[in-house]
Amino acid sequence: MLLCHRKLRGRWTWLGAAWLCAALSALSTTAKTPPPQDAIVLGRTPLDRGYADMYNLQFMQAHAEFAAWMQTHPNDPMGPVSDAAAYLFTEFARLDVLDVDLFDDDDHFESRGSRAADPVVKAAFDHDLEQADRLATLALAHAPQDANALLARTLVNGLHADYAQMIEGRDFAGLHYTRLASKDAERLLTISPQMDDAYLAVGLENYILGIKPAPVRWLLALTGAKTNAALGRHDMELAATQGHYLAPFARLLLAVAALRDKDRPKARQILASLAAEFPNNPLYARQLAKIQ
Repeated sequence: MLLCHRKLRGRWTWLGAAWLCAALSALSTTAKTPPPQDAIVLGRTPLDRGYADMYNLQFMQAHAEFAAWMQTHPNDPMGPVSDAAAYLFTEFARLDVLDVDLFDDDDHFESRGSRAADPVVKAAFDHDLEQADRLATLALAHAPQDANALLARTLVNGLHADYAQMIEGRDFAGLHYTRLASKDAERLLTISPQMDDAYLAVGLENYILGIKPAPVRWLLALTGAKTNAALGRHDMELAATQGHYLAPFARLLLAVAALRDKDRPKARQILASLAAEFPNNPLYARQLAKIQ
């Protein structure tokens, strides 16, 4: 078990998925027609604007937009889960978690350890996730095929996975939450295949576990885990090119995947597009400069 634990370490996060973060049925007109990739920047709703602010590291504005959404949509679990994503990204920015070098180098990732979490941010993060999970559970009790509730629960578990792995250094806990997020995402895509952001959860499980050594993949497959790296990359591409709220985060993860494959031109192309789209976020330009 210890050997398995050591081999399970050294791969990167959900994402965030979280990283970080997905089209929803609550916006029923948008859910039926996948929005264009620049929809976040155009800011049609407080949720759109909040995610744009979050990716631009403008966290106070993001929380204000998400609060506006929660005030007008008090029963929508996407409000509090989105607010939780902003708290997670606040910690990621403060602790310099989203560093491509960290994810590109397994030894570097192995030695990362836990980080000095902000207890006030952690309390707010946990409160938001508890509220989102409660609202999603209530919605699913009344309508088991509620796509919006499934999406919110996918994000709840994805954010739990990111915090456990990247802040607390608890990889097994992160893997547990990743599996839960993937399960809900698969169910969501069966109900609403056009909600492409859900592909990030499914794709990350396949990709992260699929690039492990063959003996580890075999052991994981026995538990029902998905370990098809090629399929995982395909699903991540879908989230990056056709997704909505999670598309920028999926693109960052694809840049990491490109670096792992030694495809520096593709990584530069992705990071350059993110830097242009979110000029207030120095992360993308800083990572771009490292691989010029």
